Amino acid sequence: MAAGSVWDEIFDTGHAEVVRTYIERWPRKDRQPEKVLIVVVQPDEEHRWLCPHCGGRREPVEWDTRRWRTLDMHGKRCFLEADLPRVVCGEHGKVTAAVPWARHDDRFSMPFEEHAAWLAANGPWSKVCRQLRVTWDAVASMVGRVCADAAAGRDRLGGLRRIGIDEKSWGKREDQYLIVVTDHDAGTIAWMGEGRCQATVEKFFADLGPERAGRLTDVSADGAQWIHDVVRAKAPRALISVDAFHVVKWAGEKLDELRRRLAGELRAAGREDQAATLGKGLWALRKKPENLTGSQRTALAGIKRDNRHLYTGYLIKEQVREMFKVKGDDGKALLTGVIAWAQRSRIPELAKFAKTLVHYKPLIENTLAGGPSNGRAEALNSQLNALITRARGFRSATALMNMASFVHGGLCPDSPYA
Repeated sequence: MAAGSVWDEIFDTGHAEVVRTYIERWPRKDRQPEKVLIVVVQPDEEHRWLCPHCGGRREPVEWDTRRWRTLDMHGKRCFLEADLPRVVCGEHGKVTAAVPWARHDDRFSMPFEEHAAWLAANGPWSKVCRQLRVTWDAVASMVGRVCADAAAGRDRLGGLRRIGIDEKSWGKREDQYLIVVTDHDAGTIAWMGEGRCQATVEKFFADLGPERAGRLTDVSADGAQWIHDVVRAKAPRALISVDAFHVVKWAGEKLDELRRRLAGELRAAGREDQAATLGKGLWALRKKPENLTGSQRTALAGIKRDNRHLYTGYLIKEQVREMFKVKGDDGKALLTGVIAWAQRSRIPELAKFAKTLVHYKPLIENTLAGGPSNGRAEALNSQLNALITRARGFRSATALMNMASFVHGGLCPDSPYA
């Protein structure tokens, strides 16, 4: 079939010319041969025999025929085919010449990779692999290349003022953790690093640099002291805020510890009915009052009637939730009151919670004074869980970081079909 302007327009690859097209039939076991479209192309005169590193025009010395997978045509696999030389560059030696339709040493066209990356960002990877007829590793590699190209020339750490630092488990082993830095103002992931230690946080600040670290105004985090220590050392002007989510979580955990201890004491005393009531009241104690069902309200009323200590713990937990609602000076006053109430209660679990609040009181007050919540970072954690689920797990932290930066770092392009 002769080349023509129609094929040039269909493939829409800049600086490439369609020479001819033909069909190959690939044998398949117990099925009809697969029809595969082969499109023979060549770079235009201006883009032939270029060094892929410096872009200089060089003399060809060896020739080979290569193919690149490109977007399917009417349900048929399609490949670009070209005679590709190796060129001798005085600076980079003998290298394979660059082509305008694919990245150097790649076997997929750029439109195909961008489409594959877009599909991977918006659907399960198993379905992407079946739809494109490629392997899981090929999808991961394409996402990494597209992400690297999208990030090139972009300073994702520029302009950071308010950030959140959180840790994220991505596997079953104890060493499979990431540090995720969120830009609160942009609502995107600004940086990711492998590990859960001070060294990883220090690497972020090394990439950020002292000048930009000095411009940070707010840093939200959980109660991890190793994060706070690095922030204080690297960004002394930034106010550290302890996330409201974790403070309420601490209160809920102490309330659960108290409930389990009291239930155990009731069982030991032979009062199985009351112990069972505490078990049934689990969700009544955890949920917000406005979200309680009728049966949960009844269970909570039974706890109030029969177990004063547990109900006191419930009220303290709700006061903690309330102080983050009102914030400001009223929130700080509630914080002081919660600490005093927990200390006076003489309930061991609540006394420990009071010590935790005293330890983190300045950081909690920063949150109450208007500091950013780490809720956005926690929400991104949930989105990362969705990515892991869609991909049926990641084999490496690098693959997950590429995908997360691609989807939630503002790097994902539109589909070539859009």
